[in-house]
Amino acid sequence: MTNSNDRHVVPNPKGGWDVKAGDAQRASAHTDTQAKAQARARDIIGNAGGGEMLTHGRDGQIRAKDTIAPGNDPRNVKG
Repeated sequence: MTNSNDRHVVPNPKGGWDVKAGDAQRASAHTDTQAKAQARARDIIGNAGGGEMLTHGRDGQIRAKDTIAPGNDPRNVKG
């Protein structure tokens, strides 16, 4: 199930990392490092009312998911 507030942290082919919404053509943000992109994605999702942050590896595969408050996380543990 996809939420319009969800964001993907993906590697940019020209270098750095992008924060993208779903099937968007353009990035919401571009940073030098993955950690900065994740921090920016958390800000964007939190300001939009919560959702999921999906972090992709350089191979394009999703390697981590995180619910950003006030999202609807059914589990008590972080991750």
